[in-house]
Amino acid sequence: MSISLNINGENRSVDVPSDTPLLWVIRDELQLTGTKFGCGVASCGACTVHVDGQPVRSCQTYLEDIEGSEITTIEGVKSKTAEAVFEAWDELNVVQCGYCQSGQVMSAIGLLEESPKPTVEEIEAYMWGNVCRCATYQRIRAAVQLAAEKLEA
Repeated sequence: MSISLNINGENRSVDVPSDTPLLWVIRDELQLTGTKFGCGVASCGACTVHVDGQPVRSCQTYLEDIEGSEITTIEGVKSKTAEAVFEAWDELNVVQCGYCQSGQVMSAIGLLEESPKPTVEEIEAYMWGNVCRCATYQRIRAAVQLAAEKLEA
């Protein structure tokens, strides 16, 4: 079955069953490998992408539920908020192994677009569920705070 998707601002057509998880289309069909497979049950956040501007777990998001939506992966995210997040991540050397980072970044962008000046508690609540095997949670939280400061300046 041919399904049309808008991924990173580009209309793409894929020939897969409508109940295929978005993650597999992104990685296997479109060869966009920045989005990672972590757990497969939407518990770790490694597969986080934006659908119509909202962070979602792509491993449990089915094509039939998002046809006509705008999908943004880590490869296609471009905004003032994304730029601030990328800069903060780099400045604070957040990344250790890096496996979870695309999901962490996509969640951080979602948070800052929803709440430009989040409190520590809001950051922790919003980012909860994004698992980091290396436990760089303090650096992640600090980077979200730094990105918020960059956006405010």
